[in-house]
Amino acid sequence: MSSNHHQSVMFEKSIEGLNIKNDGIYIDATFGRGGHALGILNKLGEQGQLIAFDQDISAIEYANQHINDTRLTLIHSAFADMHQVLSEQGLLGKIDGILMDLGVSSPQLDNAQRGFSFNADGPLDMRMNQTRGISAAQWLAQADKVEIANVIYAFGEERKSRHIANAIKKFQVDTPLETTLQLANIVSSVVRSQKKKHPATRTFQAIRIFINQELKQLSETLEQTLDVLAPEARLCVISFHSIEDRIVKQFVRKYSKQKQLPKGLPIIDDGIQQTLLRDLGKSFASSEEISANRRSRSAILRIAQRTTKPNV
Repeated sequence: MSSNHHQSVMFEKSIEGLNIKNDGIYIDATFGRGGHALGILNKLGEQGQLIAFDQDISAIEYANQHINDTRLTLIHSAFADMHQVLSEQGLLGKIDGILMDLGVSSPQLDNAQRGFSFNADGPLDMRMNQTRGISAAQWLAQADKVEIANVIYAFGEERKSRHIANAIKKFQVDTPLETTLQLANIVSSVVRSQKKKHPATRTFQAIRIFINQELKQLSETLEQTLDVLAPEARLCVISFHSIEDRIVKQFVRKYSKQKQLPKGLPIIDDGIQQTLLRDLGKSFASSEEISANRRSRSAILRIAQRTTKPNV
C-alpha cells in the first residue's frame, strides 16, 4: 500500500464519524485519489472490506497502480449505481458505513485537460466520466440563452446569470466556445471581481453540476442508503456548497423526524411514523486545516446513523 497520498478534506473527522468496526464492510462513494479510502483501510482488520466507487476512470487507474490491498474492491461507476451493485453482491442492508466526499477532486481541478478549472486553459469538458454524455462545450453550443441562464442561476446561484448567458451566445456568433479560459473571460467581462473568489466560480460550478447531474445523483443515492446501511451504520457526507448541503440536511431531517403519538393509542405501521435515521450533527474544517488547504474552507460534514428499528 502506498503511503504517498494527499490528505483528504476533513480526513480525521470523517473517518472518526464512520465509527469503523474491525470486520465491517464500508463504502467510499468517491474514491478520488484514495485519501479517505486509505484511512478506512488503516482502521479495518483483516476481515474488513472496503468498496470504492468512482466514475472517473483516471481514479480507478490510480488505485490499481498505487494500492495493493485485497480488502479493497473498486467499482468504475457513479455512486448512484450503488443500490444495483450491492444488490447484485447480496450486500443490501449489510454495509456498516458510507462516506461521500462530494464535488471535484484536486487532481481533476489541477489537470487543465479535464476542463474544470478557470485558472488554466484547457478543453471545456467538465465531465466526471469522460466516456459518457456531452461536454460542457457541446452543451453550451446547442443550448439557448434561457436554458443556460436557468442552469447558472439554479446550480450556481449566480445573480447575473442572464447577462452571462447573453454574453456566451454573443461570443458564439463569431467564435466557437471551446476552452475554459474563453468561458472564464466571458464571465469576467460581466461579473465583478471579488477579493477571494474568481468571477467565474459560480458559473463553472453550475455548468459542472448540470453536465454531471450531480444533484440528481446525490438525491437518488441518499435515498438508496436507507436500503444499503445495516442497523447502527453511519452515513458521512462532506459537501462544499450550500445547494449540496441543503439536500443532505433535508434528507436527514426527513428521515430523523419522529412522529409523536398520544399515549395509549395503538401503533399503526403507516410508513410515516418510522424514524429511519438519527441526526448526529454537522461539523466544519478546523482553522488549521483551512490554512493548509483552502478547498476545505467551505466543507461541511454531516453524519447520520441508521436506526435499528422504527421509533414511534
